[in-house]
Amino acid sequence: MSRVVLLVLSLSLPGCVAANVETSPRPEARAQSSAAAPTGDFGVWLVGFDARARSAGISQATLSQARQQMRYLPQTITLDRRQSEFGARIWEYLDSAVTTTRISQGQAAMRQHSGLLSRIEARFGVPPEVVVAIWGIETSFGANRGSTPILATLATLAKDGRRGAYFEEQLIDALKIVQAGDISPQAMIGSWAGAFGHTQFMPSSYLTYALDFNGNGRRDVWGTDPADALASAANYLARRGWTRGQPWAVEVSLPSGFDLGATGQRQSADAWGRAGLRPAAGGALASGMSRLILPGGARGPAFLAYDNYDVLKEYNISDAYVLALGHLSDRLRGGGALRGQWPRGDRALNLSERTELQRRLNALGHDTGGIDGRIGPATVAAVQAWQRAVGIPPDGYVNAEILARLRN
Repeated sequence: MSRVVLLVLSLSLPGCVAANVETSPRPEARAQSSAAAPTGDFGVWLVGFDARARSAGISQATLSQARQQMRYLPQTITLDRRQSEFGARIWEYLDSAVTTTRISQGQAAMRQHSGLLSRIEARFGVPPEVVVAIWGIETSFGANRGSTPILATLATLAKDGRRGAYFEEQLIDALKIVQAGDISPQAMIGSWAGAFGHTQFMPSSYLTYALDFNGNGRRDVWGTDPADALASAANYLARRGWTRGQPWAVEVSLPSGFDLGATGQRQSADAWGRAGLRPAAGGALASGMSRLILPGGARGPAFLAYDNYDVLKEYNISDAYVLALGHLSDRLRGGGALRGQWPRGDRALNLSERTELQRRLNALGHDTGGIDGRIGPATVAAVQAWQRAVGIPPDGYVNAEILARLRN
């Protein structure tokens, strides 16, 4: 999803392609039935939306054509609320996203579409395994493209969702797609969060990055031929700054006594080499600037994240998503399992616990950049600062143990 849907550890909203972002697999809303809004005012909202849509260039004919599809879906709100409340650990998401079945299916897809993928790589510089990893995680290689009416779910989220203004913009963009004749309102289906097609684009991403790669006169990311969708995903990454020949990240081993205060720092490969970091799989570090990340804390795997890591975060801002996508791409290329072990005994903090952690850090003078329950870079830096102050390894890792210590 050029910005997609998942649960947190770096939670935020998806950039361009999908709608929410956190660290657990995206549930699909299936067969959602039409219903009135709980407050009975969905029709009133639609009247106001029509005026705003016309101001944005949507014709009355398009609105009339789409009106039957713009109904309220209560299950969408249920799923949206569920995402905001609960988190999952990164390894739980990786367990579900990078499976033996998905690896074998992905390698088969790479063989089947080798010619197409080679043309995509030649034009955009994005390697086949990365494109296919996106395809696999987003829709299981096209098998699960979603069954939710997109106009209905976007209207629901625009009316009652946590980010109403964002989803109203997406709804207007979806109507622009209909108005251009790319697809009918009835055929525009996808995920409950508003993303669609083989690689789960949000409407704004479709308008900006979708391509007619197979030359049939349509930008068709929905149909059985995945060419346009795969090329569009590569176009998205390329235009967001993908660097040819650079890894997304490399798992590394840390030397004994390594200063975990370097977590989050960005240095050259030579500098990291002098500090004693080595690829966990052996060999030499790839050249280029990278930063050290410890998504499972000091007890979990360590990675050097290159610029392409951040490009993948443009597709979906969740670190769990990026780690799963990147690791799946490595496995599709023939790489092995991660060497480091995740701290699987840890549990995820719920929303109230995450906001409590941020409140306590701020009260101690460590700025988390807001109290919203989102564990982003500012909160990680605040945790590190507090860890240094109390004399524990500053890995920036958030878990129940850290919250318990803050309470004491």
